[in-house]
Amino acid sequence: MNTDAALWQAVLKMPDVLKTELLHYAEYLLANYPNLTKPTEKLEKQHGYGSWATQIIMSDDFDEPLADLEEYM
Repeated sequence: MNTDAALWQAVLKMPDVLKTELLHYAEYLLANYPNLTKPTEKLEKQHGYGSWATQIIMSDDFDEPLADLEEYM
């Protein structure tokens, strides 16, 4: 069974409330992913390894013990 037929079979089993939710989600997907024209085209990864490089800066004393916790050490 192909994807279209499986989707249609699932929709037929749904109550009207879920069909409405599914319709809203389908409209959302069509509005936000207009460039997906081919069925085999995959979504591009927006974030990858190192994408936050130089975005987060730690202070030089990051590894130093905190003064508030001296009594526990």
